[in-house]
Amino acid sequence: MSHISDAFVQGQRQAAFAVNAHLVTTYWKVGQYIVEYEQSGSDRAQYGKKLIENLSRDLSLLHGRGFSTSNVKRMRQFYLVFPIGAEPPHQLSWTHCVELLKIEDPLERSFYLQQTINERWSTTELIRQKNRSLYLYLAASRDKEGILELAKKGLVVQKPADLIREPYILDFLQIPEPYQISESELETAIISRLQQFMLELGKGFAFVGRQYRIVLNNVPHRIDLVFYNYYLKCFVLIDLKREGASYQDIGQMNMYLGYFVKEENPAGDNPPIGIILSREKDEIMVEYATYELNSQLFVAKYQLYLPDKEDLKQLVNRPLNTEAEK
Repeated sequence: MSHISDAFVQGQRQAAFAVNAHLVTTYWKVGQYIVEYEQSGSDRAQYGKKLIENLSRDLSLLHGRGFSTSNVKRMRQFYLVFPIGAEPPHQLSWTHCVELLKIEDPLERSFYLQQTINERWSTTELIRQKNRSLYLYLAASRDKEGILELAKKGLVVQKPADLIREPYILDFLQIPEPYQISESELETAIISRLQQFMLELGKGFAFVGRQYRIVLNNVPHRIDLVFYNYYLKCFVLIDLKREGASYQDIGQMNMYLGYFVKEENPAGDNPPIGIILSREKDEIMVEYATYELNSQLFVAKYQLYLPDKEDLKQLVNRPLNTEAEK
C-alpha cells in the first residue's frame, strides 16, 4: 500500500513540475513574440499601437484567466530578463517569477532566484524574505567579490562564518516599541516562534534544547539555546543578551565550546560554533576579548525591527562603486 501511495505522490509531483515548466516556457514565448513584434517596427496597424492591451483582451477571450494586462506586461519583461541563451527558471512557478521580476537590481534578483531554488521557498516565503531585505543585509558586510558570489550562488554554507548574519532580524517576535524585555522573556518569545527563528538563523538547523544544562566541577551552567547544523555537522550554541555582550560573556561562551568539544561532540563531528546574540556590539572590545580565542566564537547583533532599506542599499553599493571608481 505504502509503495503505491509513494508512487502516486511522486507522479503528482512530476506532473505538477511538468505543467509548471510548460507554463513558464509558454509565458516566455509570449514575451518573446511581443518584443520581436515591437522591434520589427514595420507593422503600424491599429492592433500594433496597443499591442499588450489587445493581446490581453484577445488571449483572455480565447483562454480565460492568466492574460491580464499586467500579466502580459510581465511576460514581456520575463523575456527581456531571461533572453535567448539565458535559461528561464523552470524550477519555479510563474508566481515566483513575477515576484522576482519586481526586483530591479540584477544582482539582488539573481540572489533571490538562487536562494528560492536552493531553499525551495514558497512564493509566500520569497515575498517575506524580500520584504525583510535579506539580500541587502547579507551583502552589506561583503566586498565586491563577496556580493557577486552571493548573487551568483545564493547563500552557500561552507564554513562557520557563512552562518553569521549582521544583524539578525527578529521582527517576527512582534515585540512592541519601545520595548523593555528580559533575556528570559526574549528566549521564551523565540521558542514560541521557533520555526521562524530557525529560518532567520539560516540553512540546516535542528533544535536541540533550551536552557541546556551542563556541569563543570559540580557547578551547573545553562546555555540559552542549542541547535545542530547538519550542513556543517556541528552544534551551535547561542546565548542571548538584552544589551551588549561583555568580555565575561565571551569567556563563558568559550568555556561552553570547550565543554562541548570534550564532552558532547560525537566522533567525527566538527567543533561547535558559539554565537552571542546581543542588542549592542562593542567592536573593539570584541576584537580584544576574542584575541587568540576559539575562531568558532562570534558576537552578532540582533534587531527587533527591520533595518532601514535605503541605508542597507548604500552599504551594498559602496564596494561596487569603489571598484568602479578605480
